[in-house]
Amino acid sequence: MTRYRLLLQHVRTLGRYTSDEEAERVLHAVLTALGSQLTGEERCDLAATLPERARAAFANQIPLPQSVAAPAFVEAGARALNTSLTGARWDVSFVLAALAGLAGDHLTDRLLADLPRGYALLFGRADLAIAA
Repeated sequence: MTRYRLLLQHVRTLGRYTSDEEAERVLHAVLTALGSQLTGEERCDLAATLPERARAAFANQIPLPQSVAAPAFVEAGARALNTSLTGARWDVSFVLAALAGLAGDHLTDRLLADLPRGYALLFGRADLAIAA
């Protein structure tokens, strides 16, 4: 099984999608949105870990000058997938959790450090703030 098929199956299983086509549509939409959010080494390192088909969806996006907040990211997912905010939160969370598994803890920590606060929960992690 190819790395892309493994990633797709992981997304399908986590999100409980009924078909590979549905899982692929969600995976592509989230990767496209994420590609506009990340810059620098983290973007390059994530792209390097992605299977080629997934990498294309991610890397073909021009990064925005500033990442959007997590709620706006979910809203963009809802528009792209033509679903509710609740449905989009579900979709985004399971794709990002699958990506975190693929990327490993170290790279996921770096991605979260590069993104605005609030993305940790979307990656399936606790969003702990350090007290000042």
